Amino acid sequence: MLKVGILGATGMVGQKFIEMLEGHPWFTIEAVAASERSQGVKYGKLGKWKLSTPIPESVKDLEILPVTPEGIGQIDLVFSALPSEEAGPIEEEFAKKGYMVFSNASAHRMDEDVPVLNAEVNWQHSKIVDEQRKRRGWSGAIVTNPNCTTAVLTLSLKPIKDEFGIKRMIVTTMQAISGAGYPGVASLDITDNVIPFIKDEEEKVVLETQKILGELKKPAEFKISASCNRVNTTDGHIETVSIETEKKTDPQNVAEVMAKFQSEPQRLGLPTAPNPPIVVRYEDDRPQPKLDRMEGNGMAVVVGRIRKDEALEGIKYTVLGHNTMRGAAGCSILNSEYFKAAGYI
Repeated sequence: MLKVGILGATGMVGQKFIEMLEGHPWFTIEAVAASERSQGVKYGKLGKWKLSTPIPESVKDLEILPVTPEGIGQIDLVFSALPSEEAGPIEEEFAKKGYMVFSNASAHRMDEDVPVLNAEVNWQHSKIVDEQRKRRGWSGAIVTNPNCTTAVLTLSLKPIKDEFGIKRMIVTTMQAISGAGYPGVASLDITDNVIPFIKDEEEKVVLETQKILGELKKPAEFKISASCNRVNTTDGHIETVSIETEKKTDPQNVAEVMAKFQSEPQRLGLPTAPNPPIVVRYEDDRPQPKLDRMEGNGMAVVVGRIRKDEALEGIKYTVLGHNTMRGAAGCSILNSEYFKAAGYI
């Protein structure tokens, strides 16, 4: 068992890390760290647990530690659920001290020598950490996962890009309120409403998707138009995607390619890897967040309504994924499992 720590352990994503790591066959939580106002308190006494599942017994008596390498002690790797505005220098300090840092924060995603990893999509990008270590002179490394919306989107795009190629695409998202963290969006703003703006989200979708679906240090060149909206669902981001493919195809071929898609995490049998990673639904009214967000224990994406797109002379579909699982904590955990299986840890 590898000993792991969680930075930002009291926030929503930090809590999701704890929930998903409970009973993990490879990892055991040995340290939880958070801001000064929580330090020194037993995790179970903090009174901030917001998930529907109970606090795991294994972390109740862990004392909340400072968010420093010295404070967190000797462990094998850390998961970062820190706010992006704080994460940058803190994650660097951990990497300098030899820690593997698997980060959900956006602070380092666009660094040239830091992989934005969505394990089924671009596991080959893990080798970027060799350059990162050499360039920065540290023995640890920072590995980021994508923005929650991008994680769902790129997993659905991977088999299409591999089989048919992508010339350009348009995506419109309907994003759950849990994606805003806690306390999230004010109730008077989101009740009976849709908010057609999420700060920096559209830019993240474009840049991260191009980085993930590109080659090492060479982003994909196809153009992306993204529109992001906050809607009044609790969990599960749903996205409508229109694509002009390089090779002509049809909805049946696309459905078949998506349904049979397997990748390195499935071949390696990683503990958190969903099998299948893409679930294809053929009903007219699926996927739906309430019905489909927990496919593959929240780690699969669900695709439906695959049909022709007459405007782009291509195809279009709807994809759904659990934003705090596939799109956040779960993606980081899956990335760390791949790094262990590949011998980086």
